[in-house]
Amino acid sequence: MKPVTPVTLAAGPIRLVPLMLEHVPGLQAAAADGELWNLRFTSVPTPDETRGYVETALTAQAAGHRLPFAVLDAATGEVLGSTSYHDIVPAVERLEIGYTWYAQRVQRSAINTTAKLLLLTHAFETLGARLVGWRTDNFNHASQRAIERLGAKRDGVLRHHAPRRDGTVRDTVMYSLTAGEWPEVKAHLNWQLTRQRP
Repeated sequence: MKPVTPVTLAAGPIRLVPLMLEHVPGLQAAAADGELWNLRFTSVPTPDETRGYVETALTAQAAGHRLPFAVLDAATGEVLGSTSYHDIVPAVERLEIGYTWYAQRVQRSAINTTAKLLLLTHAFETLGARLVGWRTDNFNHASQRAIERLGAKRDGVLRHHAPRRDGTVRDTVMYSLTAGEWPEVKAHLNWQLTRQRP
């Protein structure tokens, strides 16, 4: 697998650009749309935590195991949310997509489908990944449905796996997509985008 380095990816209504500290105000505004930090099963930062959230992502990028993006409206440059490659394991040509969240007003739109199409295309066709994974909280049913709509397969559940912000411990639902499954999933995502409105 090729090195996972900062890149800008663009299609349709969005651009994925390398996350930087200059995106903090935009991320704060996006998270405020729906007060997403109040969902106990997400990692969306509160307004006061947003700078630290970005700094943590950039530290992980410097360590080589995460590549965070800001998701921007292609026409206006407005920050709509964030997503990342993470748990990058070059030795087995594997990475995961996660830390994904969007302003409430663009959820269940073409934004997420387009972002996943961009990230998966880059992962499989440019980087040479053999497998892309996802993980989500067992109570985050909306996230599970979104991952399943992409065509990923549910691998199983890691019980008592990770702490939530409220101090409880979550079970983590794991999903994956292999390089061999990618052509059919790519065709399906492109078909979905012909049916969706931005």
